[in-house]
Amino acid sequence: MPIALDATYSLGRHLSGIGVYSREILLGLARAHPDEEFLYCYRPHRFASSYRDAIPSNALRRLLIGTPPGDVFHALNQRLDARARRAVCTFHDLFVMTAEYSTAEFRARFADQARRAAEMSDVIIAVSRFTADHVMELLGVPAERIRVIHHGVHIPEEATEAPREKLVLFAGAIQKRKNVARLVKAFERLPGGWRLALAGSGEGYGAAEELRAVEESARRADIDVLGYVSREALEALYAQASIFAFPSLDEGFGMPVLEAMAHGVPVITSARSALPEVAGGAALLVDPFDTEALGDALVTLAGDDARRCELARLGRERARGFTWESAVEQTWRIYNELR
Repeated sequence: MPIALDATYSLGRHLSGIGVYSREILLGLARAHPDEEFLYCYRPHRFASSYRDAIPSNALRRLLIGTPPGDVFHALNQRLDARARRAVCTFHDLFVMTAEYSTAEFRARFADQARRAAEMSDVIIAVSRFTADHVMELLGVPAERIRVIHHGVHIPEEATEAPREKLVLFAGAIQKRKNVARLVKAFERLPGGWRLALAGSGEGYGAAEELRAVEESARRADIDVLGYVSREALEALYAQASIFAFPSLDEGFGMPVLEAMAHGVPVITSARSALPEVAGGAALLVDPFDTEALGDALVTLAGDDARRCELARLGRERARGFTWESAVEQTWRIYNELR
């Protein structure tokens, strides 16, 4: 029998981290195992739109309703609505259950779905050790049912040699959890000539309050609020930026940090959640609640060319240890454990 996966979250042009993960796993499995048959399952509200995207020749579309199909069913975003013959479920994060980053209604619905998915899964994939610990602590899942498989990143074929600008880049959806207001305040300590670019959708929870800090900033003229940017535009920003600042309060993994490192941008990020696990020793880590410490890190890095070069080198080395090919093969081994 074929392997079936919930492909619902892989659809669309403006993919989040979960969408990127879903697409990389779906396409990576089909490419790595051309003699296997895969079922791409879509929830009813997305099934018709799935026909806008081509799928691999060894994959078939299925409507995801009722009992999931397949020899093994892989829920790619911590949601299982019914028991499968054998089930794998990927958990990306559980910060909705531990902090007020969403409405009370959403928190209740999320917690219920997470508990059901944990209970009905034979194996849980956690995208970080940090998330695995949360799955054990908050959902009571024993360690032997959990496997940690990190995300991957695509390394640019050639690092840009063009001079970098006095630009601090943030990439990610603007929302309370991303801590943009403190980043804006910290940025104000940089000398004139430096700019801050905020690349990401401004529709997340608490975005209005975070963006208010931009409008009220003494450096408003030096801050570019770009909204969602295309992959090509983001690549150009990575090539221009001298510093990547990602002071998020909570992350189940932190894909933007890895992407910035892969592009040779020195990184400042948070010393909490999964971010130290991803960054290793290749970034400056700060307390994201300490605006002064964040400002100190920005000022230090902006004024030290040698330190920026060293972090860029360390970041590239760190990023090379995270590949989607490895994530796909580790996932495939789990399927074979269950078949």
